[in-house]
Amino acid sequence: MNDLSHVDEATGEVHMVDVGAKPVSRRRAVARGRVHMAPATASRIRTLPKGDALTVARIAGIQAAKRTSELVPLCHPLPLTLVEVDLVVDDDGIVIEAAAETTAQTGVEMEALTAVAVAALTVYDMVKAVDKAMTITDIYLVEKTGGRSGTYRAAGADLTRSAPRRSAPRRSRA
Repeated sequence: MNDLSHVDEATGEVHMVDVGAKPVSRRRAVARGRVHMAPATASRIRTLPKGDALTVARIAGIQAAKRTSELVPLCHPLPLTLVEVDLVVDDDGIVIEAAAETTAQTGVEMEALTAVAVAALTVYDMVKAVDKAMTITDIYLVEKTGGRSGTYRAAGADLTRSAPRRSAPRRSRA
């Protein structure tokens, strides 16, 4: 059996996976990443010349998750039921965490990862005039649930930060 589901074993050609026969199930994925920056930059993150970078990055991450299938060629378009993006400022920069949920025949890992990546790029775009030495690092899947393969949790990942599903409106940490 080929472990690369997008590659035809016989020909080596890539293709979109047919998920039509898979059962519909509730799926959730959480991804995390970081934008390293100078402490002085982090302390100004809400008062930069372009505006509040955290709020803009949060919205960009949500929008990116919704458009993942347009950005990643072999991803299926999914009916997302929830996308959350949280950005937390610490001494070393910003930690970004995104959660995506759906009830569908395929997972939402790529949506959560795309949300983190685009939120990080948005922070970089908004802050680059102040700190050109920023780096975007450590974008990874923290956990995923649902589907045939069940639950995955990254080894050594701090799951206490994983965004819980919220059933009521909340104030954003962004």
